[in-house]
Amino acid sequence: MQRLFAALTILATGTAFAADPGAFDWPQWRGPDRTGLSKETGLLKAWPKEGPKQVWKIDGLGDGFSTPSISAGKIYLLGTKAKDEYMICLNEKDGSRIWDVKIGAVVGGYGAPKSTPTIDNGFAYAVSSDGNLVCVEIGKGTIKWQKNYKKDLSGQSGGWAYTESPLIDGDLVIGTPGGNTSALVAMKKSDGEVVWKTAIAGIFRKAQAPRKSPKGEPEKPPERTTANYSRAGYASIVQAEIGGMKQYVQFIDGGVVGVSAADGKLLWHYEEPANTTANCSTPLVRGDFIFAASDYGTGGGQAKIVKDGSDFKAEQTYFVKQMTNHHGGMVLVGDHIYGTGGSLLCVDFKTGKVAWDERGVSKGSVTVADGQLYVRSENGKIALVETEPTKSVVNGQFMQPDRSKQAAWPHPVVANGKLYIRDWDILLCYDVKNK
Repeated sequence: MQRLFAALTILATGTAFAADPGAFDWPQWRGPDRTGLSKETGLLKAWPKEGPKQVWKIDGLGDGFSTPSISAGKIYLLGTKAKDEYMICLNEKDGSRIWDVKIGAVVGGYGAPKSTPTIDNGFAYAVSSDGNLVCVEIGKGTIKWQKNYKKDLSGQSGGWAYTESPLIDGDLVIGTPGGNTSALVAMKKSDGEVVWKTAIAGIFRKAQAPRKSPKGEPEKPPERTTANYSRAGYASIVQAEIGGMKQYVQFIDGGVVGVSAADGKLLWHYEEPANTTANCSTPLVRGDFIFAASDYGTGGGQAKIVKDGSDFKAEQTYFVKQMTNHHGGMVLVGDHIYGTGGSLLCVDFKTGKVAWDERGVSKGSVTVADGQLYVRSENGKIALVETEPTKSVVNGQFMQPDRSKQAAWPHPVVANGKLYIRDWDILLCYDVKNK
């Protein structure tokens, strides 16, 4: 009788010993909470010399820097056929293709799709390079609705076109068309109807001295125009509670901005981490503090968002010149930030002090699972590094096989005991479960 009661309790509460189905999925950009942190445990703590076991490899994805999403036994990512961009659905078990659907066209520098699909309640949302925000019914592989950022919302993007991964919040989808009248936009996720738009007008970026690009060429100082400030960058939005108000935080062309989740009103802006070429990394938020960083000789800074009556302002607390995080993002574990500049850095979130600098792990992207950093260098090397704030501990590294000629920009994904690595036309799946 006791066994029967226990079984019924498990069924009623869902608190079984095994993880609930989908508990360790990766259904959107930077995982379930957009933090780059997985809740999964029981993974390998060290890798053999050759790396973890490869389970399968598939090709035929076409061109793409899109990072995969994992949800309910399916994998979603973007690829191409000729000059068209497609959303692709694969079987998580073996990588076999289930369906694909055309969502837009290839445009911009490094021409290939870069958005990660966001999976929510039977639908997938993504943005093509030419600014098509699509809602795809995943049971059928058909588009339910679409809205073009430029044609429908007067959007403005940079030279690498649109790259963001849309945010789903309740009944809304939040995106970044860019421009004076539609810097950020909230739409009904059911049909794309616009609920509010963020207008950024009369705000000018401070004049800056020319900076050096990674290749050494001088960058032109920014023009003091509103359009330059409000243009879409290459990062993706996060939701936050700041000063007792629900906000959306985004890194656009002119800097980091916070807008009201209720009506899209611009509340504050923080310019120091921005550069004039490409702002790519999603900001980190904890309480009333935000941290953002960019490359091209800039670095990363923390600001406290201070509420004064009904107004907000960003007050910088410190700046870390070494944290020139380009495309690979940063993660906040405990009180420390982990991310790459030219090497892997560990930075104290409270003080900005660099705790350690691992030069054996070069510039790339980061994901955290079970106390370990999965670091993918843009040259193809993949490393396993402990989230240890007192010293650097590397527990394995290997060079990804079947390398394309492209930079390895898609972020590593850890879901359901597997590590997924996208490289242009191929997707590799590795078993990282500790058996």
